Amino acid sequence: MGRRVDILQTDQLSLARQLDMVFRELDPELSGMTSGTVFIQIRNNAIGKFGIRHNPIAGRNGRLSEEDKGMTVCQLQSFRAMAIEALKFKRHWTHGEISYEFALRQEMIVVDAIMESNYNMANLMIHRYSRKDSSTTYQEYNSDMTS
Repeated sequence: MGRRVDILQTDQLSLARQLDMVFRELDPELSGMTSGTVFIQIRNNAIGKFGIRHNPIAGRNGRLSEEDKGMTVCQLQSFRAMAIEALKFKRHWTHGEISYEFALRQEMIVVDAIMESNYNMANLMIHRYSRKDSSTTYQEYNSDMTS
């Protein structure tokens, strides 16, 4: 007999738990950085694509060099906690992107969260403005504009 393996789906996890998983996956890469942007793309309140936007090569006086230090374990934990805390400001949307711009300033992690909600016009039209035996779109448009 084969062993049954249950696969946990993202829609079975809270967004906060999913975000915690994202940061644990990104920790090795983040530990070598001092600034950048972590992005997560959300669809139906589930994280799909995620990653980091950064340029690890800095140019100074005509020379390129990699960053020589990154975040400490404590700074990474603080970043993760702030990212999860920022979810409290997400309101009423299920599709979009959250970007966390981060930088080390005087040994402290500074984070700005940018939330972008996305909506689909086709879904809006289907749910709110479905056709009801009307003969022309212009009549609907005129009645929509007067209400």
